Amino acid sequence: MDTKKIKALINLLDDPDKEIFNTVKQNLLEEGSNIIPELEKAWESSLDIELQAKIEEIIQHIHLNSLKDGFRKWIKSESKDLLEGTFLVAKYQYPDIKIEQVKETIELIKKDVWLELNENLTALEKVKILNHIIFDIHKFTLNNANFYSPQNSYINIVLETKKGNPLSLSLIYAITAQGLGLPIYGVNLPKNFILAYKEDISALFAFDENSDTVLFYINPANKGAVFGRREIDHFLKQQKIEPEKSFYIPCSNVEIVKRLISNLVASYEKLGYKDKIAELEELLKSFKD
Repeated sequence: MDTKKIKALINLLDDPDKEIFNTVKQNLLEEGSNIIPELEKAWESSLDIELQAKIEEIIQHIHLNSLKDGFRKWIKSESKDLLEGTFLVAKYQYPDIKIEQVKETIELIKKDVWLELNENLTALEKVKILNHIIFDIHKFTLNNANFYSPQNSYINIVLETKKGNPLSLSLIYAITAQGLGLPIYGVNLPKNFILAYKEDISALFAFDENSDTVLFYINPANKGAVFGRREIDHFLKQQKIEPEKSFYIPCSNVEIVKRLISNLVASYEKLGYKDKIAELEELLKSFKD
């Protein structure tokens, strides 16, 4: 990074000519996130409200471009790690958070569950332990008081407050379970989000590794209540939704993260935050590239 060049460009930002501003802005955007510290210094040393607003706009654009790039790389990655994808969504609102902070909190929950697990337990017994640790010991609960709050979709905030929506509670549950080798995955059910405990495929159908056979379902929004396919049928009938195969089987991590971003769009729509809606819709485009 050429610091002199960056400073010279920043000095041109207070030019009233819109064409000059757009040219300078484009040049700064091309430099990427490395120049954010210089832009922040310029913001702090200025008393010009208009100049500060211009700098804020450029920082936000750089941040958004960086996130879009992060999502594209994540989508193309082999693992498509669920925690990493969820973390990227949180970085939209909290650009300075570190993934290590999130991992540390998840590890504490995982450790508490691991201490109670053993190989002789049935699937239901393992889920009972998960429920006890997550909901009774760590006190995670549905945020009924502010159900539509955007904060319910940011994993760092949910881990801090212990309150979330059905999707974010399911994410913490699934990330913890998968980290312990338990076959628990998200199910993209409309107007709700649940988890599926998959059968032990190796024992049942060794030739069919991609089978979507589900042993039972888990509802983290109801303290991990266990239920069967019939309850999904009843829920869809109540909501007047036509059943589809995808409502009963585990979905991909990409679909989960897309839904997390879509949830945020819906939350900000209720608050009337048009800028944030536009930015999040830009992020969703990364999933179509």
